[in-house]
Amino acid sequence: MPKIKTHSGAKKRFKLTKTGKALRAHAFKSHILNKKTTKRKRNLRKTTTADATNLAAIKRMIPYK
Repeated sequence: MPKIKTHSGAKKRFKLTKTGKALRAHAFKSHILNKKTTKRKRNLRKTTTADATNLAAIKRMIPYK
């Protein structure tokens, strides 16, 4: 069986936990930050888990992570 290529974009964006959940960064943190409150920007720095509906696709893209 040949090795599967890892999706280059996905390996930069997702990380798998020991229990198999996918961690991701929040969106809306790159620009137009003046109108966003400090609290909102601070909370956008944290990681969150990807939705379970996308988990199978993410795991397919990063098979060896």
